[in-house]
Amino acid sequence: MRIVVFKLAHGVWRRHGEAASAAALYSVYHGLYTEAVVSSASSAVALAEVGQFKEAVQYVQRAAKALYEAAKEAFERVKVAVQRLVELFVEAVTRVLARIDEHRAYLFLMTAVAVGVIALSVALNLWGLIELGKLAYAAALTPFVPAGVKEYPREEVFNMLKAPDPYEKFKKIAREANAGRVKLAEPWESLRMLILPKQSEEEKLMSGRSAVYSKYREDENHKRALLYATLALEEAFGVYRTALKEVAEGLREAVEKRGEVGEEPFKRVMYVVDLGRLRQLAEEDSKTFENASKILREKLNEYAVKYNLRDLLDVEEDKARRLAEADKAEFPNFSGVNFGVKALAALIAYREYALGRGGTFGTAAGYWLEVGGSAWLLYYAPITAYRKATEARAEKPSAVEEMTKAKAERPAAVEEMVAEALRRLFLKPGADHYIDFIKELKGGGKLALTLENEAESSYMFKLYKLEEGGKLKELDIKLWISKVGEGEEASITYYLVFKVKRWLGFFEQRLEVAMKAAEELRGRLPVKDFFSYMAGWPASDVSIIRRRNKTVLKMTTSYLWQLAETHALFGWSVVGLRMSLTLEGPKLQIVVEAPHKNLDEAIKRSA
Repeated sequence: MRIVVFKLAHGVWRRHGEAASAAALYSVYHGLYTEAVVSSASSAVALAEVGQFKEAVQYVQRAAKALYEAAKEAFERVKVAVQRLVELFVEAVTRVLARIDEHRAYLFLMTAVAVGVIALSVALNLWGLIELGKLAYAAALTPFVPAGVKEYPREEVFNMLKAPDPYEKFKKIAREANAGRVKLAEPWESLRMLILPKQSEEEKLMSGRSAVYSKYREDENHKRALLYATLALEEAFGVYRTALKEVAEGLREAVEKRGEVGEEPFKRVMYVVDLGRLRQLAEEDSKTFENASKILREKLNEYAVKYNLRDLLDVEEDKARRLAEADKAEFPNFSGVNFGVKALAALIAYREYALGRGGTFGTAAGYWLEVGGSAWLLYYAPITAYRKATEARAEKPSAVEEMTKAKAERPAAVEEMVAEALRRLFLKPGADHYIDFIKELKGGGKLALTLENEAESSYMFKLYKLEEGGKLKELDIKLWISKVGEGEEASITYYLVFKVKRWLGFFEQRLEVAMKAAEELRGRLPVKDFFSYMAGWPASDVSIIRRRNKTVLKMTTSYLWQLAETHALFGWSVVGLRMSLTLEGPKLQIVVEAPHKNLDEAIKRSA
């Protein structure tokens, strides 16, 4: 192991010119540089291998700082900061781990982000290099692979599978792997196990009550379709994940914390938001996601037609979206969906998972896609994919969880949540329906927000227009950010809450359409006894609540048709306006109330 670490760490160092001269100088005069890197990296790898990621990161950080202090003069001479040295140590350990266990390498790297040792952008750039197999030190890694064994990194196999018949080409590669002559990266190693398993692997796949694998043994088209669906999903996911990294970087730059405003005891933390930048990020994200989903659909259709696999690869978009949004109780309804539906659902769910909305299928998609397990995500039924993902996270607590927890304790998380909330104003199709509101809000291009209330799982901000000279103009709008649920299934909801007195007039034209429709509908009802029409609503969307010693009927809706139909029955008054900020853009929600006597009177007339 120490030989391997030496080659790897030394190779990493040599690639970074800024540190190479300092390292050389230090090693010449003290003879300790190489030993420090090898010793710390070996110890950190050992800790990471047993799941002690936080301890491994702390060990690496201490070792890098100790080395810097021991040769501070040499490092300062070539302008190498201690943080750069820490990053190089983390990189060396990550690359070692990636050759042993890619999943542990990812967890180690994300833990380094979580505890603030390296920036997320640095981690994402490094992981991108590892994923794509662009490792400049690959030639120095022979100790990891037995003599005569050829390694096929992920991207090399991906390119080879662009052959005229990818399935036959892959089976040839799989036979070489089974014979011990080649080593495959994920997801190709998992595909090998599913398409051309060794005897012991097939016995394991066939064990259990359901024996899902039996249909793969009986019908090779299932294996063929699984390969093509994985190819399509990997290509689309690669396109979109690259864009997500850029969005994450942009979100951090679009919101700036400006300190506190106001006088004691009413001082509030203020944030300034560049709406122009957020609009650009939203447009880039939407365009890239549309491109990725287009690639996925086109590839699936191409393979379905070319290899006569329509029943296994055809995409039903409505079903895919419903699966992406389903909760655990609904998963049995999707147990028989084909690979095409699961692939598109995975891409949709991953987008929501990565941008903070969470979701149950998003939990499964997020786990499997991030660890190179796209083949298993498509192979398993949704409920099984979810269960195995949560079991794996429980067995090896995810550094993603640690990162989320750590970020929530740092001020940066607030800026990122504010940025994500307001970015959604510009997502389509919702943005197209509220151009006038966005224009009104955008004004000069920047907003100011003050943090009015912070609870354990929510934030409330007040919005202002930032005018020339730094003057704040109140908008009578609040931004409410709230965490819903617990653990991996937790999601974040974003709402703009309007002061009705000011904003009802702005949205009046939309509401008038519903009210006029309600008048026409009421006139067309075939009977005077409305109770038969009213009776079902309190069991679904209309709630009965107690307020100030009186009982009222209440409903919240985003649908004008629902507002019109129920207004014709209950005679609503608008008491609240809010806007849900979703991955489909903004959606206006109208909160209405009516006296409970309206229902009582209908019951009396019906008696």
